[in-house]
Amino acid sequence: MVKHLPPPIKHLLTLRNPNVLPGPSVSRLHSLFTRTSHDAKLKKAETGWLVLTTCTLLTANRPASLGHLYRFVTRSNSNEAGSRDNVAYAANKAALMRESALKSAIFVGVPRKGLDRISQVILSLAALHEALDDDVKQTLRTQSHRAATSGNIEATIMRGQALWNSIYAPHADKLHDKLGSYHPDFISFIIQSYGSVLSPLPGATKTYSDATSLDDPDQGNLSQALGSVVGIATLRAEGRVGPQLVSHTFGLLKARYVEGQSKEDAWLSGDEGTEWVLRTVDEILDVISSESQEDEVKVKL
Repeated sequence: MVKHLPPPIKHLLTLRNPNVLPGPSVSRLHSLFTRTSHDAKLKKAETGWLVLTTCTLLTANRPASLGHLYRFVTRSNSNEAGSRDNVAYAANKAALMRESALKSAIFVGVPRKGLDRISQVILSLAALHEALDDDVKQTLRTQSHRAATSGNIEATIMRGQALWNSIYAPHADKLHDKLGSYHPDFISFIIQSYGSVLSPLPGATKTYSDATSLDDPDQGNLSQALGSVVGIATLRAEGRVGPQLVSHTFGLLKARYVEGQSKEDAWLSGDEGTEWVLRTVDEILDVISSESQEDEVKVKL
């Protein structure tokens, strides 16, 4: 059993910037969250805001910022532990955040850079989990709803294929065959991932103002429109994946045809709402990147 790293290997692992990037200062984050969430509230799009903010911070590799986001959305003042939401409402927001983070793995792992980007999901989920209050942790479900069995795999694949078709039509079959030609298992992996992770689970979907409990079967379940918001936020923050970003922007616009949409989803999937999603992600990225540049200047000085 290997218990310790050999010194040369240990030294090599300290090179080439192995540590995560520091997040913006708490004051700057608070200002950013206050400004963007107020805008979202005016537009009645707070669920979309929470989803896109979570995914933007995750993809930008700022795990610690997710803890600040959790405290911001569950407290009247992010620095006052005693003014937190009722546990049922705090747990609902935490569930929406971790579901958004889970779905983002579909996008940060596939467009480019592969599994090293999956590490950002792990780090972000870990940071969020660490920030959660104990009673909120006890309210979040611990049993997987996505474990593949002989009894659910066919429904999962059908759900994934339906979501694929709705996003990529009228080019769904052509793209399916193209990706399959690269490796026959690649497209199977994507369709199964769409069905098990990206598409809404059967049942009701949740919103920002909902409550949840440990026995809530729909805890954290995001709508199809919000799944597309996940895609847009992660791909926009990722950068240099233009074709995939365009596809999932179309996916959000096409979500307007989903039956039984909420008012928020109907607005988000409209032209104005989709533009707002892109602009809000950019606003968050601008704040994060500007602070990073300031930190680099300070280091050089």
